[in-house]
Amino acid sequence: MTTATRHALISGASIAGPALAHQLAARGWRTTVVERAPRLRDEGQNIDVRGVAREVMRRMGVEDAVREAGTGEVGLRFVDGDGRVVAAFPAGEDDTGGATAEIEILRGELSRILHERTRGDSDYRFGEQISGLTDHGDHVTATLDGGDEIDADIVVVAEGTRSRTRAMVLPEIRLDELGLYIAYLTIPRTDEDDRWWRWYGAPGSRSLSLRPDNRGTTRAMLSFRSNVRGLEELDRADQVTILRRTFADAGWQTPRVLDALEDAPLYFDAVGQARLSRWSSGRTVLLGDAAWSPGPFGTGTSLALVGAYVLAGELAGGDDHRAALARYEELMRPHVDRAQNIRPAAIRAMNPYSATGLTVQRAVLRAAGPVVGALGRLSARRSRPPSEAIDLPDYPLPAGSVTPA
Repeated sequence: MTTATRHALISGASIAGPALAHQLAARGWRTTVVERAPRLRDEGQNIDVRGVAREVMRRMGVEDAVREAGTGEVGLRFVDGDGRVVAAFPAGEDDTGGATAEIEILRGELSRILHERTRGDSDYRFGEQISGLTDHGDHVTATLDGGDEIDADIVVVAEGTRSRTRAMVLPEIRLDELGLYIAYLTIPRTDEDDRWWRWYGAPGSRSLSLRPDNRGTTRAMLSFRSNVRGLEELDRADQVTILRRTFADAGWQTPRVLDALEDAPLYFDAVGQARLSRWSSGRTVLLGDAAWSPGPFGTGTSLALVGAYVLAGELAGGDDHRAALARYEELMRPHVDRAQNIRPAAIRAMNPYSATGLTVQRAVLRAAGPVVGALGRLSARRSRPPSEAIDLPDYPLPAGSVTPA
């Protein structure tokens, strides 16, 4: 087949999937994107784009659009039970710095931008998912749950941490649960809300954070540590009950958030890391969280963008898909390994259990800058992805090609 006739079937229309479609289309590929949700998911919390991912956005031609759709967050403030500021860390002013990145955007907004840039070149099929895969050696046939069959040169599973399709490709996944649950809500904004991300820690390894968005609402996050596994599999009513009981006496603005639970959009999940010894089998490959979900410290979006750029560049570089997929993993693996190098002590440090532990944490935060002391180093690690772990290759576009816009 010639490059112009190659076809990629991509499962997942969040960030990694549309980013890959964008870069493959720019290199002459035909792409089909299937998404089991009935529509583009416009919900979601704040995400950031850092390090080499910023350079990827520039090469994709979307940096200005992403900046314009940003949340306007100006930094992170740790607060106590009375809302008094314990410590403040202003937003970064470059590609990597700050607990709040220079570019903060809602996940749904970034997904929308990528979808708008690719829907003219890609066939999006919402309300569909892959139910079967057959690798014929020279192509792959994917069966959709609606009964359609699609032939493709490459199938890419660009789904989430708990991907349903991944087991059809590589069933030997190890999913490490980190003992941290997070509930994300969108709640009405009040006059007290401002452009700062406010983080409050309560005894019992519980925390609440409130963050601004660009839609006139506030994004709330409730997190807690637990040794109980499987809470993310419960239905919404049971999850709401767990949140109410867990945070009933937490203090600060938790009553306001709990009052909004009945009607607020809610996403509840356990934080985990996907660990696989390889990311591809034959002509099928994993991308994004389905391959390497990094865990709680905010590098997933940047990894998704970089991974999509590298995978597209390698696939478009020749006719040997085996060499392309091997090179993709060779380039991305060090980047992913460093992002996943999270010790349990780091999670405990951010979520102390005892009142004494919280007092110590706040004392350190008051005294330390973002790169001084134990929590300062943790803040730096949180705000600086391991961007130095990859030298971003330059994949020239074919002569006469136009980047989707």
